[in-house]
Amino acid sequence: MKVVGIAACPTGIAHTYMAAEGLEKAGRELGHEVKIETQGVETGNILTPQEIQDADIVIIAASKHVDLERFDGKRVVEVSIEQAVKNPKKVLENAIEGKNTGIFQLATEEKDRKKSQQTGLYKHLMSGVNYMLPFVIAGGILIAFSFMFGIHAGDPSDPSYNVFAEAFSKIGGDAAFGMMVPMLAAGIAFSIAGKQGVCPGVVAGVLAKNIGAGFLGGLIGALFAGYLTAFLMRKIRMPKSVETLKGLIVVPLLATGVTGFFMLFIVGKPVKYLLDSLTLFLNSLDATQGVLFGALIGIMMAADMGGPINKSISTFSIALMSSGVYAPIAACMVAGMTPPLGLALATVLFKKKFTVEEREAGKSCWVLGFSYITEGAIPFAVADPIRVIPSLMAGSAVAAAISLSANCTSLAPHGGVWILPIPNVIGNLPMYVLALAAGSAVTCLSVAALKWKNHYE
Repeated sequence: MKVVGIAACPTGIAHTYMAAEGLEKAGRELGHEVKIETQGVETGNILTPQEIQDADIVIIAASKHVDLERFDGKRVVEVSIEQAVKNPKKVLENAIEGKNTGIFQLATEEKDRKKSQQTGLYKHLMSGVNYMLPFVIAGGILIAFSFMFGIHAGDPSDPSYNVFAEAFSKIGGDAAFGMMVPMLAAGIAFSIAGKQGVCPGVVAGVLAKNIGAGFLGGLIGALFAGYLTAFLMRKIRMPKSVETLKGLIVVPLLATGVTGFFMLFIVGKPVKYLLDSLTLFLNSLDATQGVLFGALIGIMMAADMGGPINKSISTFSIALMSSGVYAPIAACMVAGMTPPLGLALATVLFKKKFTVEEREAGKSCWVLGFSYITEGAIPFAVADPIRVIPSLMAGSAVAAAISLSANCTSLAPHGGVWILPIPNVIGNLPMYVLALAAGSAVTCLSVAALKWKNHYE
């Protein structure tokens, strides 16, 4: 049987490729021809029109908005990216077994159902994060480059002034970082309402930034703009001769205007007050509170290794960067590096407790861990969840607690250890390295203790 599909996770870094590889491997084992397009940082393994036409079934493994227009008339099954990563063979078997039972709708019917029910809030939010993340990463690192020159002010009379530093600051801070909230809002609104939602979504994000409502205001405004746009597109009826004007002028105009008033007169002050209070609280955490909050961050980061819980706390921490709070994202990153690094270390120090396949996987975990790809721990967790997952949570909790209590900060939301050599990207670098080492050691020793027997030679 011929199967095609798409794998797409919010960040497009790890889950995307793990799901595609897993499904294609499962296809080979089951004797089916499987090709999965990866919509990651860039689109790879692109499906041709002929391959789509020849396919018996289409599998969409995604946790963000995916355009299904190419698959009109084909039978489509949609699963979460996590399902495809953890059990690709079962996903493929279920899709194929259900092919002739009528349980899967045509892609066009599925699109209509989604538009009418407006389901998938998590997917909409993750689509927004996917739009926002490149601006945050590029902006943060460019701002760090400006600090390399020691800039403290944009005044040429200041002794620390440097023309290149000011340029980096304007590009990274004013331009890239300044678009963080508008792009988050644009991605969410687009995911809900399609291209007609982009204009009201961007306007909601820009107004949230201007009135000080930050990421929370942008999030609320984007949801309002997206659902309002989708509602107007369904309800407004126009003569066929001028129907194209509905999506081009009428709906964007109405949705943008109403969303603007909603942001200015309803969302603005209450959300700004709430966000200011949250920022003040986070910036005033003492060591004890930092340990507790950091431990919570670490537990959430390791709980599902790139799944919804992990993404929710990392997204929250990334969004706080727009308010000048940089400690939670540092805690997230160190807690996300700890699981694969701890497991990699365990496969070296306690190799008899792991299978030959796990020892080989441990080698790749070094690179994945250093690169802040928590998903490298998934194969171990799937094979032995009772022992592995608590160990990962313990190590990540220790790492994040040390990081947050020591007020370690990060100007970049991703990059792992590869960004550490850049001056001023990581605040309190020695304690951050200590947090990473301590968390990895706790994970390693916890796994070894729970796997108390040497099962393998």
